[in-house]
Amino acid sequence: MRAVLIGLDFGKGNFATSLDELFLLSQSAGVDPVTTISGKRASPDAALFVGSGKAQEIADVIADLDLELAIFNHALSPAQQRNLERVLKVRVLDRTSLILDIFAQRAKSHEGKVQVELAQLQHLATRLIRGWTHLERQKGGIGLRGPGETQLETDRRLLGLRVKALRGQLQKLQRQHATQRRARGRSSTFSVSLVGYTNAGKSTVFNSMTKAGAYAADQLFATLDTTSRRIYMGEAGNVVLSDTVGFIRELPHQLVAAFRATLEETIHADLLLHVVDAASPVRMEQIEQVNMVLKEIGADHIPQILVWNKIDAAGLEPRVERDEYDKIQRVFISARTGSGSDLLRGAISEYAAASVQTVGQTSVDDSQDVHA
Repeated sequence: MRAVLIGLDFGKGNFATSLDELFLLSQSAGVDPVTTISGKRASPDAALFVGSGKAQEIADVIADLDLELAIFNHALSPAQQRNLERVLKVRVLDRTSLILDIFAQRAKSHEGKVQVELAQLQHLATRLIRGWTHLERQKGGIGLRGPGETQLETDRRLLGLRVKALRGQLQKLQRQHATQRRARGRSSTFSVSLVGYTNAGKSTVFNSMTKAGAYAADQLFATLDTTSRRIYMGEAGNVVLSDTVGFIRELPHQLVAAFRATLEETIHADLLLHVVDAASPVRMEQIEQVNMVLKEIGADHIPQILVWNKIDAAGLEPRVERDEYDKIQRVFISARTGSGSDLLRGAISEYAAASVQTVGQTSVDDSQDVHA
């Protein structure tokens, strides 16, 4: 499907990088982004987001190039989306809908599919309720008596029932995860979760550590379903390593909420390996975005090691950096070439061994308290 990409610069953040990301997102969704139209505004237009002049410019480009889709690098209100479709005469997608579509294509496990469907229905529900209120206000005008309102109520009721059923399924899955984690806790297995911006190379790091062969590709959101593997780390014993969904700026809230079951692995980890694309010019912004999502899901208290990946592309050497307390802060590696992977294994072992010591010390202290 051939599309035009549209982005407005409101003077916030790195606009060019955000547009590049939209290009990659649209390609990940299987769309052919033919051209990009950008502009500057102080604030969005209430009716058409881009304003009537810019909307007409976009409509002309769509007609000239015979395009089928317009993708906006922003979240559009239901009214703006409807108004734009009327002017542009093609289907309009906003950033949230595009990400939801990619997730729907990529989800493989039953749990992933349930989470995506829930997020899509919640997104659709806002469109249905806000987008159709004009029917309620008219109360039975010509052609709007009875069936129009009845259909709307039916749609709402069916949506509500389906959302309720999906939430029930997710709660059941969360309980299963909790049982598995308790079993891991009883066996004192140190758990590590890979987190990071989408396409930072988490799955490649995971594969290089576990030889698991998890799906890894140079595209956004290649991984949606959490994969866990047990690996033996010498003196530190067994460690469970989990690969998780990537984060992105302005990740739709419906997705963060729906993927809470998947992200539970992250919340309950003993250590986070925060994988960073060392070659990205906006890596510091991406680190900030990931930390914001971690805070949102309640995982900001877990110790982190920053894993600067893709050092071969960034022209850096493998090394370990420590803070003033001699704790490992950063490990520089290339998961693709394997350079520095021994340093990363060593860093995980060091954290795991220290954790075992702390647990052991706590147990001794507790037993002394009991005897006292």
